Amino acid sequence: MEEVIRIEGGHTLNGTIRVSGAKNATVALIPASVLATKPVRLVGIPDISDVGSLKKCLEYLDIEVQSTIEGEIYIDPSHMTNKPLDIEAVSKLRASYYFMGALLGKYHKVVIKNPGGCNLGPRPINLHIKGFEALGADVDYNQETNTYTIVAEKLRGNKIYLDIASVGATINIIMAAVYAEGRTIIENAAREPEIIDVITLLNKMGASIKGAGTNIITIDGVKELGGCFHEIIPDRIEAGTFMILAAAMADHVTLENVIPYHLDALMSKLKEAGVHIDAKIDYVDIYRSDKLRAVDIKTAPYPGFATDLQAPLSSLLTQATGISTVTETIYPERFKHCEQLNRMGANTSVTYPKATIIGKTPLVGTDVWATDLRCGSGLVVAGLLAEGITTIHDIFHIDRGYENLDGKLKDIGAKIWRETID
Repeated sequence: MEEVIRIEGGHTLNGTIRVSGAKNATVALIPASVLATKPVRLVGIPDISDVGSLKKCLEYLDIEVQSTIEGEIYIDPSHMTNKPLDIEAVSKLRASYYFMGALLGKYHKVVIKNPGGCNLGPRPINLHIKGFEALGADVDYNQETNTYTIVAEKLRGNKIYLDIASVGATINIIMAAVYAEGRTIIENAAREPEIIDVITLLNKMGASIKGAGTNIITIDGVKELGGCFHEIIPDRIEAGTFMILAAAMADHVTLENVIPYHLDALMSKLKEAGVHIDAKIDYVDIYRSDKLRAVDIKTAPYPGFATDLQAPLSSLLTQATGISTVTETIYPERFKHCEQLNRMGANTSVTYPKATIIGKTPLVGTDVWATDLRCGSGLVVAGLLAEGITTIHDIFHIDRGYENLDGKLKDIGAKIWRETID
């Protein structure tokens, strides 16, 4: 038995959608909370399966976890224990690696299973390891048990240059360094809004971190972190996905709970393609265009075009007149959605790390597979555009990162539902 999402394409969308809290911030903020010695309350938590996996990790570490009201979580690490994180939940999401930095920072030792997540080609954590070693840790990987053991007799601040502006490595090193002796300086740090959110949380807890949003972050070690209250930023990837969905099939959609400047790169490309967008302080109006033009996209670290949005935008570009190219600089193999789009009638070709999309081509509903989270969102866009019914398999990937995606789409007029099939 398998649960699938079915979409009857061709229906016009209209209405208002409220964007959930940021998934990519949430999956780092929850592990960061274990650095505290007192309770932390997070508000704006999206209802996604990755949060469920993180809760299991917290509970395994004897941390009290309560979901007080919708979108709110209470984390009390007062009585936590540092145990080997070798449970199945770790292998279900990539972001479990944030427990490396958090537990190393707090206890100077962590034993953890190799993290899981979407299969996007090689995703090494060598920069994380480099950072931990620079702070004084010894790192051992046991291939037989597929676990990392990271130990430090003492963590000392150091200057660390990241060869690539990695979001995960930046956050992990910050978390390991908050209790280190002296000053840590991370050069060529990533600048994503989710990193700023994590730094904001840690500073509320009592950390001393400067340079959020720049490529040089300075951490002065402290002796103790307390509890705090923190509201998570809106999810720019969910907002961007809904912008693309609206550009594909809506007369007029309003997105609420948005920070528009987080999406400047996407909005620029959508406007270049002929989409009318009106951005205000905390909401965005999007209007459909029947005359889309081909555009060229190159993914890049923030504030460049987000890699997480290239799959849904690729679906939209099948309806643009001309030849579009998508060059992927973050995950060069992140083009599995193209094969699925071709099953629906698209004309795409891939020569890594570039995809070429020739439009405009009519899409026809058929059976497709969400090979990863963002491939899944791209197939939802394609299903709304397609003639007939599209059946999306392996939807657990979609549920990892989008809160009530089908419900939100139903509210604005989409014909989308779930079925259990043999």
